[in-house]
Formats: sequence, structure tokens, C-alpha cells
Amino acid sequence: MAKTPLRAQDEIFALRLARSAPDLWPMLEALYGAQAGYAAFEASLTEALRKSWAARPAGLKLLDLKRDLEPDWFLRSDMAGYVFYIDRFAGTLRGLLDKLDYLQDLGITYVHFMPCLKPRPGDSDGGYSVMDYAAINPAYGTMADFEFVATELRKRGISLCIDLVLNHTAKEHDWAVQAAKGDAVHQDYYLMYDSPDLPNQYSRTLVEVFPDNAPGNFTYYPDFSKWVWTTFNEHQWDLNWANPQVFLEITKIMLHLANKGVDVLRLDAVAFMWKRMGTRCQSEPEVHMLLQALRACCRIAAPAVIHLAEAIVAPAEMLPYLGRGRHDGREGNLAYHNSLMVQFWGALATRDTGLMTYVLASHFPDRLTNASYATYIRCHDDIGWAITDEDAWAKGMNGAAHRNYLSDFYEGDFPGSFSEGTLFQENPATGDKRISGSFASLAGLEKATEAGDEGAVDLAVQRILMGHALIAGFGGIPLIYMGDELATLNDYSYRTDPDHAHDSRWIHRPVMDWGVAASRATDDAPSGRVFRGVRDILERRRATSALHAATPTRVVGTDQPGVFAVARVAPTGTVLCLYNFTENWAHLGEAWTRAQGVSGMHDALSDAPVATPGGIIALPPYGRVWLT
Repeated sequence: MAKTPLRAQDEIFALRLARSAPDLWPMLEALYGAQAGYAAFEASLTEALRKSWAARPAGLKLLDLKRDLEPDWFLRSDMAGYVFYIDRFAGTLRGLLDKLDYLQDLGITYVHFMPCLKPRPGDSDGGYSVMDYAAINPAYGTMADFEFVATELRKRGISLCIDLVLNHTAKEHDWAVQAAKGDAVHQDYYLMYDSPDLPNQYSRTLVEVFPDNAPGNFTYYPDFSKWVWTTFNEHQWDLNWANPQVFLEITKIMLHLANKGVDVLRLDAVAFMWKRMGTRCQSEPEVHMLLQALRACCRIAAPAVIHLAEAIVAPAEMLPYLGRGRHDGREGNLAYHNSLMVQFWGALATRDTGLMTYVLASHFPDRLTNASYATYIRCHDDIGWAITDEDAWAKGMNGAAHRNYLSDFYEGDFPGSFSEGTLFQENPATGDKRISGSFASLAGLEKATEAGDEGAVDLAVQRILMGHALIAGFGGIPLIYMGDELATLNDYSYRTDPDHAHDSRWIHRPVMDWGVAASRATDDAPSGRVFRGVRDILERRRATSALHAATPTRVVGTDQPGVFAVARVAPTGTVLCLYNFTENWAHLGEAWTRAQGVSGMHDALSDAPVATPGGIIALPPYGRVWLT
């Protein structure tokens, strides 16, 4: 007798549950198995997964199958991302439909809607203070609008990424409202204390994330006489992930969003999810157990969806979010390559790639299992100079002095600096400062334009294009932050907005200038030159299959301190990516490049032969080539 469709779907679910069971249940049993009611929790989670799978639209189930058959879909060289705030890019969700041609013209196959779930009113930490995970920010539209746009993106081959904040909710979230009213069940969803004793003990080893705007890590609420853990802001209450009901609730939310058409879930603030006395309460082992279990839940009920971990930490701390040791190939699929971003800006300021080469060669493997990096030069956030004292010392530098130099250089205070940034925050305990600013302004375009210096303008344009070529060739998914492709400068209007004036990060969160974008094809201004240059880089990336993220990425040293070199060692032949981080010409020997495995002298980036007069390859100021 032929199987009914329902019976077949049940069997598919059973197969996927069996496939991911070894990744799921051991993690949950280790986290929660000793608690009373664990068996009931396990049964509730299984039923939640089953219901989510049953409710999954047919088109998404077909996508699940396609991606099961092509598990490297997100690792291919045709993947290129674009990150934006919906209101600042297109006004509303429906307004995005008129902008899809622009994205496709640029070569985008992945979009990240910056926080779009319903935030608390007023200051919401840029949307990361969520009061309703099941609703869209009403300023952008409705969940029906979201589903419609997701479908239209899918028709065009564009994957959709949205944020899912895991560490905290807004204090206006229904769980928090119930907790504030005294409901014991929901109080256990958060980390609440009857006296300051435990908060004071924890605080001895905690780091303040926003010392200027939100000092401390706990907030006392006299209305209900509790101290609440608030790592980021008073209005963001940390969740109690030691409570299995929190895991269950977040899993339901995660799969609900997956069934609305999300392809990539950017898991926000993951490093802070588990608390342990006497530590920073960051990147504890249980965090990785939780993330592996959440990933397994998606593989069971929505296997087309992948996870991007937002863990902006040092390399040794970041790599486990992509699966290391017991979690290899089982945790996250993507994580931000913060070190690549930091080292780009460091080498640009010093005109020396020695530290960059050392850090990226020493701390990162040449490949990962079913995972890769989200590579970027700028994002919505500030730049923190994540350079350890140990790494600086290994290259003969003082870590604190180097970090201070970079802050001064990019704030524009250092003599001879081409940059125009602004201070975000300064930690008085460590002296470390963080910097805000758009890609173009940090790269020198703002100062050069104000000075009317055409030569300096050209150098700034070349710095911007070199940065985009770097993230396109390094390995992973390159992410372009809205406006960077048009060389958008700092937006100082945030200073007159009461909701934004306290947060200098809004200087690089401008409203999209569609007038400038309209002339991108022919304009000889920096905006047009940069757009066409970035579009060409992404086109050449698509045509170069050796840039698949599974291709080993090997950072190699050169005899030119200003040149950064990366060998992408593919079965079809090595692609040697060279980047000149100086405003001077640089020269490398052809024999050296051939020793790295390059068999010919063809530039895949320009799709043109490379001349080698006298056996020398000459790179112009901020020049870049992908030698094949």
C-alpha cells in the first residue's frame, strides 16, 4: 500500500530526529539531566520539534531537502552578503521589494535585516532589546509582510538572515512583565536575586560592556525588590539558560521564525549565555553545549536554516563557536571574523602586515568542518581593538601602546592620520578605547574630500576597494555593510536625535542615499567608482570557484612588510591573493609567487594577465591581485 503524504512526513521527521539525536540529547542531559522533571522537558521538546516540522510550509520543506543534498550551499563563491537596517535602507519591508534589483546589480545573494523583531519603545539598543519575538517592528510592517518579502527573496536566490537575541529580552517582554508582577515561574526565566550579595560576588570578575551608558551588570528594582542581571543595559534582562524551560521557549521561537522563511539566524550575544561565579561569564563550556543543541533542533525541524554566532572575542575564544573538539561540525555554521577586520585596520594604519600575518597564520586553522567565517571590514557596531598583549609582544610591540595608537589614528588625532572617526567608549580601568565611523571616513575619504585633495581621494578609494577584495578572497561569506559600496561618509545628524545622541555608533548608520545610488553606473565620483569596483570584485569572486570556503586558506609571509598574502589551495590550483597595504608601490619576485604554488601569471580579480618585467610583480598603492 502506498504511503500517505502524512505518513511520509512523519517518517522524514523520525529520520531527521534520529540523525541529530546524538548531537542533541547528550548536550541537554549534561545541562539539565539532574533537574527534576527532565523527562517531561525532553518529551515537551520532542513534541515542539514535531509540531514545528508539521507546520513547516511545503516550499520550505523542499528547500530543506535541497540543502540536505547540497550542504555546502553557503560555502560557495557565489555567496555575498549585504547588511542593512530596513528603515534606513528602504523604509518598510514592502519598500524592500523596489530595491531588490539594486541588490542583484551589486551581486548580493544574502541579506541581513538588522534587528527587525518588535523592540521596546524608545532606546532599544538599536533593536536588540526585543519585547516580542513573534512580531515584526510595526515601523517596518507585519509578519505577513515579512513572509511575503522572504518569499520574494527566495525566488531571486537571496538568502535571508535575521537576529535572534539569545542572552536577554527587553524588560517589557511578557515573560519579564510577569516576573516583575511576582510570578515565580517567569522569575526563574531570568537571573534575579533577593539581596545584593551574589551580584556583588559575581561583579568582582565581570567586565562592563557599556561602562559609559550602562555601568555595572545588575539593576535593582524597588517595585519588586529584586536585583536583576542586566549585562548590556538596564532594559535588557539576562535570561537564565540554566532553566530548561528557557531552552524550550527559545527553540519554539527559533523554529517559528524559521517557518516564516528565515535562512540564517544570527544568534546575538551568545558568549554571555551561561554564568559561572569567579569568571567573566563569557564563553563558558555550557554555551557551546547550548549552541550545539539549538543547532541540532534546527537540523531536525528546519534543516535549511544555518546559524551565525555573534561572538566578538579573541581567536582562541571565537573558534569554538564554529565547532572545535567534541563540537566539531556540530555547532555554528558561521561566525564573524573579527580578527580579520581588526588586523585590516591595524595594518592600514601602520603600513605593516607583520602582526596581521602572525595573528591570522598562528591562531586560525586553514579550514573548518561544515562552517566558515562571515568576513567584513565594517558593521553596525564600533571597532574594539582586539589585539592581545601576547600577540603584540610576539611582534616586538607593546599591546596597550599599539591599541592606543590605533584609537588615536582612527579618531583622527594622530599626526598624519588620514582617518576621521569618533570615540565610542573608553574603559578607564584598562585605557582601551573603541572607535565609530563609516568605512569611507575611516579610510580617508572624508578628510581628503574636505581638503579637495584628488590624490588623497584616489588613495582612499583604493583602500576601500582593497578591503572589499580582501574579504571577498579570504574565505567565507563577505558581508558588505549598507552604504560602504557607495563610499558613504559619516552621518553626524545622530547628535540631534535624542534616542541616538548618546551612542556614536549611529554615525555609521546613515539613511541610504538613493539619489547617489541612482547614478552609480556612470558617476565618476568616489561613490560610483567604489560601487562599480565592489560589483566587479563580487563578479570575479563568483567566477573563481577556488574561493569556495572549504578551500584551505593559508596565510603566508612575504619579504615586503606592507604586503599581505593568502594562498587559497584548491585542487584545481592555488590562488595567491596579494594585498598592498601602503600608499607606495610594492614589488615581489615572480619566483617567490611560483614557490607558493601559482602555476601561471593571471589575475583572477581583473581577469587579465600579470606582467612580470625582470621577474618582478609590481603592486600599485593599495593594489590587489588574485594570482592563478
